Amino acid sequence: MNDRQAIGIDIGGSAIRAACVDLDQGAMAGPRRSVDTPRPAVPDAIAGAIAALLRDELSEPGPVGAGFPAVIKGGIAMTAANVARDWIGTNVEALFAAATGRPVAVLNDADAAGLAEMRFGAGKGRSGVVIMVTLGTGIGTGLFVDGKLVPNTELGHIEVRGKEAELRASAAVKTKKKLSWKAWSARVEEYLQAMDDLFWPDLFIIGGGVSATPEKFLPRMKVRAPMVPAALANDAGIIGAALFGAERPRADV
Repeated sequence: MNDRQAIGIDIGGSAIRAACVDLDQGAMAGPRRSVDTPRPAVPDAIAGAIAALLRDELSEPGPVGAGFPAVIKGGIAMTAANVARDWIGTNVEALFAAATGRPVAVLNDADAAGLAEMRFGAGKGRSGVVIMVTLGTGIGTGLFVDGKLVPNTELGHIEVRGKEAELRASAAVKTKKKLSWKAWSARVEEYLQAMDDLFWPDLFIIGGGVSATPEKFLPRMKVRAPMVPAALANDAGIIGAALFGAERPRADV
Protein backbone atom coordinates (compact mmCIF):
# COMPACT_ATOMS: atom_id res chain seq x y z
CA MET A 1 0.00 0.00 0.00
CA ASN A 2 1.39 3.42 -0.96
CA ASP A 3 0.79 6.68 0.89
CA ARG A 4 -2.23 7.50 -1.31
CA GLN A 5 -4.08 4.37 -0.39
CA ALA A 6 -6.17 3.42 2.63
CA ILE A 7 -8.48 0.63 3.71
CA GLY A 8 -12.20 1.33 3.78
CA ILE A 9 -14.74 -0.80 5.66
CA ASP A 10 -18.50 -0.55 5.15
CA ILE A 11 -20.44 -2.16 8.02
CA GLY A 12 -23.98 -2.92 6.93
CA GLY A 13 -26.95 -4.73 8.34
CA SER A 14 -26.33 -7.80 6.19
CA ALA A 15 -22.64 -7.68 5.23
CA ILE A 16 -19.31 -6.13 6.14
CA ARG A 17 -17.45 -5.11 2.98
CA ALA A 18 -13.89 -3.83 2.75
CA ALA A 19 -11.15 -3.03 0.25
CA CYS A 20 -7.96 -1.11 -0.27
CA VAL A 21 -8.80 2.21 -1.97
CA ASP A 22 -6.80 4.46 -4.28
CA LEU A 23 -7.41 7.90 -2.78
CA ASP A 24 -6.41 9.78 -5.94
CA GLN A 25 -8.74 7.88 -8.24
CA GLY A 26 -11.54 7.09 -5.79
CA ALA A 27 -11.48 3.48 -6.89
CA MET A 28 -10.62 0.06 -5.55
CA ALA A 29 -6.89 -0.63 -5.45
CA GLY A 30 -7.47 -4.32 -4.75
CA PRO A 31 -10.23 -6.90 -4.54
CA ARG A 32 -13.31 -6.31 -2.41
CA ARG A 33 -13.67 -8.56 0.60
CA SER A 34 -16.95 -9.38 2.29
CA VAL A 35 -18.26 -11.34 5.24
CA ASP A 36 -21.78 -11.69 6.57
CA THR A 37 -22.61 -9.34 9.43
CA PRO A 38 -22.66 -11.53 12.56
CA ARG A 39 -25.98 -12.37 14.15
CA PRO A 40 -26.60 -11.08 16.70
CA ALA A 41 -24.71 -7.98 15.56
CA VAL A 42 -23.13 -7.29 18.96
CA PRO A 43 -19.91 -5.32 19.46
CA ASP A 44 -17.48 -8.18 20.11
CA ALA A 45 -18.77 -10.20 17.15
CA ILE A 46 -18.45 -7.35 14.65
CA ALA A 47 -15.08 -6.30 16.04
CA GLY A 48 -13.90 -9.88 15.64
CA ALA A 49 -15.12 -10.04 12.04
CA ILE A 50 -13.27 -6.82 11.20
CA ALA A 51 -10.12 -8.04 12.92
CA ALA A 52 -10.24 -11.23 10.84
CA LEU A 53 -10.66 -9.24 7.62
CA LEU A 54 -7.69 -7.03 8.39
CA ARG A 55 -5.57 -9.96 9.52
CA ASP A 56 -6.36 -12.44 6.77
CA GLU A 57 -7.45 -10.41 3.74
CA LEU A 58 -6.31 -6.79 4.10
CA SER A 59 -3.14 -6.85 6.16
CA GLU A 60 -1.44 -3.95 4.34
CA PRO A 61 -0.25 -1.16 6.66
CA GLY A 62 -1.86 2.24 6.34
CA PRO A 63 -4.91 4.24 7.42
CA VAL A 64 -8.20 2.47 8.07
CA GLY A 65 -11.67 4.00 8.11
CA ALA A 66 -15.03 2.38 8.80
CA GLY A 67 -18.59 3.45 8.08
CA PHE A 68 -20.96 2.32 10.83
CA PRO A 69 -24.79 2.42 10.95
CA ALA A 70 -25.12 4.83 13.88
CA VAL A 71 -24.69 8.41 14.96
CA ILE A 72 -20.98 8.63 15.83
CA LYS A 73 -19.78 11.38 18.18
CA GLY A 74 -16.14 11.37 19.20
CA GLY A 75 -15.85 7.74 18.15
CA ILE A 76 -18.81 6.71 20.32
CA ALA A 77 -22.03 5.19 18.94
CA MET A 78 -24.98 7.26 20.15
CA THR A 79 -27.58 5.17 18.31
CA ALA A 80 -27.77 1.72 16.73
CA ALA A 81 -29.56 1.04 13.45
CA ASN A 82 -29.85 -2.54 12.21
CA VAL A 83 -27.27 -3.71 14.74
CA ALA A 84 -27.64 -4.68 18.41
CA ARG A 85 -28.59 -1.94 20.86
CA ASP A 86 -25.53 -2.98 22.88
CA TRP A 87 -23.62 -0.59 20.63
CA ILE A 88 -25.19 2.50 22.18
CA GLY A 89 -22.55 4.17 24.33
CA THR A 90 -19.75 1.96 22.95
CA ASN A 91 -16.52 3.64 21.90
CA VAL A 92 -16.43 2.03 18.48
CA GLU A 93 -13.01 3.38 17.58
CA ALA A 94 -11.45 2.10 20.80
CA LEU A 95 -13.12 -1.30 20.38
CA PHE A 96 -11.93 -1.72 16.79
CA ALA A 97 -8.42 -0.52 17.68
CA ALA A 98 -8.18 -3.06 20.50
CA ALA A 99 -9.45 -5.86 18.24
CA THR A 100 -7.27 -5.06 15.24
CA GLY A 101 -4.17 -3.58 16.83
CA ARG A 102 -4.36 -0.49 14.62
CA PRO A 103 -6.27 2.83 14.64
CA VAL A 104 -9.65 2.78 12.90
CA ALA A 105 -11.45 6.07 12.22
CA VAL A 106 -15.24 5.60 12.38
CA LEU A 107 -18.08 7.69 10.96
CA ASN A 108 -21.73 7.22 10.06
CA ASP A 109 -22.07 4.88 7.08
CA ALA A 110 -24.26 7.16 4.96
CA ASP A 111 -21.89 10.06 5.68
CA ALA A 112 -19.08 7.88 4.35
CA ALA A 113 -20.97 7.17 1.13
CA GLY A 114 -21.73 10.87 0.75
CA LEU A 115 -18.09 11.87 1.19
CA ALA A 116 -17.12 9.56 -1.66
CA GLU A 117 -19.88 10.79 -3.97
CA MET A 118 -19.05 14.44 -3.26
CA ARG A 119 -15.33 13.90 -3.92
CA PHE A 120 -15.42 11.49 -6.84
CA GLY A 121 -18.99 10.79 -7.90
CA ALA A 122 -22.36 12.33 -8.64
CA GLY A 123 -21.84 15.28 -6.28
CA LYS A 124 -18.38 16.29 -7.51
CA GLY A 125 -18.21 20.05 -7.95
CA ARG A 126 -21.79 20.58 -6.77
CA SER A 127 -22.56 23.53 -4.50
CA GLY A 128 -25.72 24.26 -2.55
CA VAL A 129 -27.55 21.60 -0.55
CA VAL A 130 -26.97 18.00 -1.59
CA ILE A 131 -28.59 15.05 0.16
CA MET A 132 -27.18 11.56 -0.21
CA VAL A 133 -29.84 8.89 0.41
CA THR A 134 -28.79 5.27 0.81
CA LEU A 135 -31.53 2.69 0.34
CA GLY A 136 -30.57 -0.60 1.90
CA THR A 137 -31.40 -2.46 5.11
CA GLY A 138 -32.59 0.95 6.32
CA ILE A 139 -32.44 4.48 4.89
CA GLY A 140 -29.30 6.48 5.55
CA THR A 141 -28.67 10.12 4.71
CA GLY A 142 -25.68 12.39 4.25
CA LEU A 143 -26.31 16.15 4.13
CA PHE A 144 -23.83 18.51 2.42
CA VAL A 145 -23.88 22.29 2.21
CA ASP A 146 -21.51 23.74 -0.38
CA GLY A 147 -19.51 20.52 -0.22
CA LYS A 148 -19.24 20.47 3.58
CA LEU A 149 -20.68 17.54 5.50
CA VAL A 150 -23.28 18.15 8.19
CA PRO A 151 -22.57 14.92 10.10
CA ASN A 152 -24.94 12.40 11.61
CA THR A 153 -28.23 13.36 10.02
CA GLU A 154 -30.74 10.57 10.63
CA LEU A 155 -33.35 11.57 8.11
CA GLY A 156 -34.41 8.02 7.37
CA HIS A 157 -36.35 8.26 10.63
CA ILE A 158 -38.64 11.12 9.65
CA GLU A 159 -42.29 10.13 9.64
CA VAL A 160 -44.23 9.52 6.46
CA ARG A 161 -47.89 8.56 6.90
CA GLY A 162 -47.28 8.20 10.65
CA LYS A 163 -44.46 5.68 10.28
CA GLU A 164 -40.68 5.94 10.11
CA ALA A 165 -39.66 6.34 6.49
CA GLU A 166 -37.17 3.49 6.54
CA LEU A 167 -39.88 1.12 7.76
CA ARG A 168 -41.88 1.97 4.63
CA ALA A 169 -39.36 2.66 1.88
CA SER A 170 -36.02 0.93 2.46
CA ALA A 171 -34.78 -1.62 -0.05
CA ALA A 172 -35.21 -4.27 2.64
CA VAL A 173 -38.91 -3.41 2.92
CA LYS A 174 -39.29 -3.85 -0.84
CA THR A 175 -37.83 -7.34 -0.55
CA LYS A 176 -39.68 -8.31 2.61
CA LYS A 177 -43.08 -7.18 1.36
CA LYS A 178 -42.39 -8.33 -2.21
CA LEU A 179 -43.30 -4.90 -3.54
CA SER A 180 -43.20 -4.23 -7.27
CA TRP A 181 -40.84 -1.53 -8.50
CA LYS A 182 -43.89 0.66 -9.14
CA ALA A 183 -45.29 0.25 -5.62
CA TRP A 184 -41.93 0.69 -3.95
CA SER A 185 -41.04 3.72 -6.09
CA ALA A 186 -44.23 5.42 -4.92
CA ARG A 187 -43.12 4.98 -1.31
CA VAL A 188 -39.63 6.32 -2.02
CA GLU A 189 -41.15 9.27 -3.90
CA GLU A 190 -43.29 10.16 -0.87
CA TYR A 191 -40.19 10.07 1.32
CA LEU A 192 -38.12 12.22 -1.03
CA GLN A 193 -40.99 14.67 -1.37
CA ALA A 194 -41.10 15.06 2.41
CA MET A 195 -37.34 15.70 2.41
CA ASP A 196 -37.70 18.17 -0.44
CA ASP A 197 -40.37 20.09 1.47
CA LEU A 198 -38.15 20.32 4.55
CA PHE A 199 -34.72 21.06 3.08
CA TRP A 200 -35.19 22.33 -0.49
CA PRO A 201 -32.07 20.53 -1.68
CA ASP A 202 -30.40 21.22 -5.02
CA LEU A 203 -29.72 17.53 -5.63
CA PHE A 204 -30.59 14.09 -4.31
CA ILE A 205 -28.01 11.35 -4.81
CA ILE A 206 -29.57 7.90 -4.49
CA GLY A 207 -27.23 5.17 -3.30
CA GLY A 208 -27.33 1.65 -1.95
CA GLY A 209 -27.50 -1.56 -3.92
CA VAL A 210 -30.54 -0.36 -5.91
CA SER A 211 -28.43 2.41 -7.45
CA ALA A 212 -27.01 -0.23 -9.80
CA THR A 213 -30.41 -0.38 -11.57
CA PRO A 214 -31.72 3.20 -11.44
CA GLU A 215 -33.81 2.72 -14.58
CA LYS A 216 -36.18 0.52 -12.59
CA PHE A 217 -37.29 3.22 -10.19
CA LEU A 218 -35.90 6.75 -10.77
CA PRO A 219 -38.00 7.44 -13.91
CA ARG A 220 -41.14 6.52 -11.94
CA MET A 221 -40.62 9.31 -9.38
CA LYS A 222 -41.38 13.02 -9.63
CA VAL A 223 -39.74 15.33 -7.09
CA ARG A 224 -38.82 19.01 -7.49
CA ALA A 225 -35.10 18.50 -6.85
CA PRO A 226 -33.08 16.53 -9.42
CA MET A 227 -32.42 12.90 -8.52
CA VAL A 228 -29.35 11.01 -9.75
CA PRO A 229 -27.99 7.55 -8.93
CA ALA A 230 -24.77 7.25 -6.97
CA ALA A 231 -21.94 7.11 -9.50
CA LEU A 232 -19.92 4.83 -7.23
CA ALA A 233 -22.90 2.55 -6.62
CA ASN A 234 -22.45 0.25 -3.64
CA ASP A 235 -18.71 0.99 -3.37
CA ALA A 236 -19.32 4.54 -2.13
CA GLY A 237 -19.35 3.49 1.54
CA ILE A 238 -15.98 1.74 1.26
CA ILE A 239 -14.36 4.61 -0.64
CA GLY A 240 -15.72 7.27 1.72
CA ALA A 241 -14.62 5.33 4.79
CA ALA A 242 -11.11 5.08 3.37
CA LEU A 243 -11.09 8.83 2.68
CA PHE A 244 -12.15 9.55 6.25
CA GLY A 245 -9.53 7.19 7.64
CA ALA A 246 -6.79 8.95 5.68
CA GLU A 247 -7.97 12.55 6.00
CA ARG A 248 -9.78 12.89 9.32
CA PRO A 249 -7.10 15.15 10.89
CA ARG A 250 -7.96 17.64 8.11
CA ALA A 251 -11.67 16.83 7.70
CA ASP A 252 -14.28 19.36 8.75
CA VAL A 253 -16.51 16.72 10.38
